[in-house]
Amino acid sequence: LWPWLLASSGLSALVQLVTLPFFPDSPSYLLIQKGNEEACRKAVRKLWGEGDHQAEIDDIMKEKGAMASTKTLRVLEVIKEQSLRWQLYILMTVMTTLQLCGINAIYFYSFEVFHTAKFEEYLIPYVSLGVGLCECLSSILCSTLIDRFGRKVLLWGGYMLMCSVLALLTMSLSLQHQYFWMHYFSVILIFLFVVFYGIGP
Repeated sequence: LWPWLLASSGLSALVQLVTLPFFPDSPSYLLIQKGNEEACRKAVRKLWGEGDHQAEIDDIMKEKGAMASTKTLRVLEVIKEQSLRWQLYILMTVMTTLQLCGINAIYFYSFEVFHTAKFEEYLIPYVSLGVGLCECLSSILCSTLIDRFGRKVLLWGGYMLMCSVLALLTMSLSLQHQYFWMHYFSVILIFLFVVFYGIGP
């Protein structure tokens, strides 16, 4: 079953490969990058139907004017630019914590945890699939929560809950030989960690 599951991702790539040539280019790309106003108008009509879309084209023209007056910075210039320093720090912090948050370790060791929890061998791949499905569903849930609570709250809350779950998971793995129910508690914690990862970072 796993080879079919892995190959299924190629299906969406094939659909895109076949259908993308029939989609029009982005109006903003045609006007800003290519400078082709007629092709931009044609793309607008194809995307939004017939009608007066001059306001949208004027917005793209304003964007083009704003981009023309903005200087493109190289990487070293961005690092040296004082006005961008805090944004750069925040971006580096978020990306670093995202890489070091432990999600890869959870995925790597989840098979062993499920095996220790006495799951049948043939069931473990399906439980692992359930973990991935949990991440997918929690990411969809995040898109609805982000407008209500904001990105900052979800990041802080997600990381705090993930830290708590990792601490509990460490404890439950240490005590799993003393209490039989700790195996199942570890499995629940893995699912919770993945849910909090999908909602937060």
